[in-house]
Amino acid sequence: MKISARNRLKGKVVDIVKGATTAHVRIDIGNGVIVTSSITNEAVDELGLKIGADAYAVVKASDVMVAVD
Repeated sequence: MKISARNRLKGKVVDIVKGATTAHVRIDIGNGVIVTSSITNEAVDELGLKIGADAYAVVKASDVMVAVD
């Protein structure tokens, strides 16, 4: 895989919940950290996502906000 985004987090798919049009895909990236992504059901099928499969969470954003209490 070649992609310009530098924020690639490799992990394992631990859960896929499909809704009417959108699915929530949970990826365990290690140390108990879970990243959740909302993608279309069609994308889940096209990517062949299955629980236990390796996958990347790819983060591409123009802004990153930081906050403190």
